Amino acid sequence: MAAEIVNPRSDSESRNGHTEQGNGAEPLDSFDPAFALHRGGKMAVQATVPIRDKDDLSLAYTPGVAKVCSAIAEQPDLVHDYTWKSQVVAVVTDGTAVLGLGDIGPEASLPVMEGKAILFKQFGGVDAVPIALNCTDVDEIVETVVRLAPSFGGVNLEDISAPRCFEIEKRLQERLDIPVFHDDQHGTAVVSLAALRNAARLSGRTLGELRAVISGAGAAGVAIAKMLIEAGIGDVAVADRKGVVSRDREDLTPIKAELASFTNRAGLSGSLESALAGADVFIGVSGGTVPEPAVASMAEGAFVFAMANPDPEVHPEVAHKYAAVVATGRSDFPNQINNVLAFPGIFAGALQVRASRITEGMKLAAAEALASVVGDDLAADYVIPSPFDERVAPAVTAAVAAAARAEGVARR
Repeated sequence: MAAEIVNPRSDSESRNGHTEQGNGAEPLDSFDPAFALHRGGKMAVQATVPIRDKDDLSLAYTPGVAKVCSAIAEQPDLVHDYTWKSQVVAVVTDGTAVLGLGDIGPEASLPVMEGKAILFKQFGGVDAVPIALNCTDVDEIVETVVRLAPSFGGVNLEDISAPRCFEIEKRLQERLDIPVFHDDQHGTAVVSLAALRNAARLSGRTLGELRAVISGAGAAGVAIAKMLIEAGIGDVAVADRKGVVSRDREDLTPIKAELASFTNRAGLSGSLESALAGADVFIGVSGGTVPEPAVASMAEGAFVFAMANPDPEVHPEVAHKYAAVVATGRSDFPNQINNVLAFPGIFAGALQVRASRITEGMKLAAAEALASVVGDDLAADYVIPSPFDERVAPAVTAAVAAAARAEGVARR
């Protein structure tokens, strides 16, 4: 059993009892409750075995530990049974694309990485360790994570800027035999697909009948486009700052050129606004603002998923004038597209069967399971469950584990 993530401090004290102050005379805690909550960090490691006397000590450490080490040296697979390896994930970042804050560096990223780790534990029962790297070079990040990998059962890449994140994930998965998952890409894609499946079901349509437009050709936008194509969407076009990503553009990066090769079957070009005319689905993962006339030009019964935080690309009040289903990335509106609905269960399922990787089939299975949780309660303001719905993680975990076995990447 892996160690439990806990925070033993009181609300008023850090673990060491210090009361550091900001630039003023009073502690930052006295001005903002967020600082009070984060004082001393949000997590710790707790032992799962007692050390009460010399007998316990001799089993937990020397000399008893030598027997286990020797056994693992002879049979390396035993590491999964006699250490926490198969139950713990490394949450790795370089601090270059942190939430809506951008490139703020590794130290400043730690509160977010700690938050990610406690979400793993809270919502999936998976232990996770934040690792903020003081390097941004692709080769250095890959080599560093490869050297850390023996301690972990999986790697969750987090808040690494595009396009480097694509190459880092690809190269790590090629070199490691444990799951490597960039949540900013695939977690967003899984939850978006689940919500879209239910929106389509609510309207009596299939995915194949829908044309979608995605605003944003970064990590999330590219992953969502790929997943929608895998799931059978009728068509999807992706727009960046210069307009629709199309084959006739000469300014495309290699990632966007690849994107153009399998999206935009309609051959659209020009602006995002022009692409939205007659579209069934808008998915925003870019920030910025979509003009109201462009939203009004969408097809009747359209779906608007405006997921930028804190300011959606289309405010829900505007979207509801024209759309049948509206979703955002915010918790204060219905239908929150929140990655926490996906990544804890995905990793829990992958670790449960000791999967060597997370496949497209496993991600599609996660989206289907997540969508199914809504069941007969489906409504315009309920196309995706709450992160606090206790059915979510078990459903996703079971589906991902089954898909891993079906695809031949499970090792137990």
